[in-house]
Amino acid sequence: MTTPDGTPIDVLLVEDDPGDELMTREAFEDNKIGNTLHVVRDGEEALDFLYRRGDHTGAPRPDLILLDLNLPKYDGRQVLERIKSDQDLADIPVVVLTTSAAEEDILRSYRLHANAYVTKPVDLDQFIAAVRQIDDFFVQVVRLPRRR
Repeated sequence: MTTPDGTPIDVLLVEDDPGDELMTREAFEDNKIGNTLHVVRDGEEALDFLYRRGDHTGAPRPDLILLDLNLPKYDGRQVLERIKSDQDLADIPVVVLTTSAAEEDILRSYRLHANAYVTKPVDLDQFIAAVRQIDDFFVQVVRLPRRR
């Protein structure tokens, strides 16, 4: 699945749980999503990817970020705050994709300007369906900013 004009997008998954990473990869494959999934495993690596530092000097600018909240080094809230306070990154849509259903986390994420908050379903089929819906919405329904 690509944008309406046929262009695949770059998706950055910020996820420290190998099982959740695998389920996300399966969701992309199961849905025949033609988009490129880049994975980083902690908040520091996410910022290195976004700022093209260290091992990520050649990283593409992601069109969409799927962000877990509970991460080592910098947690997802800190990463989200950094993204949305940086003029060069703030227009990248960020979907918080996390196990937390706590109202405090939901409210704080939206106050930090998350574009959506999705609680990860525990069931594999429901998880795949949720990732598919995120992709459908952000790739097929909404218009993303043009790449710079």
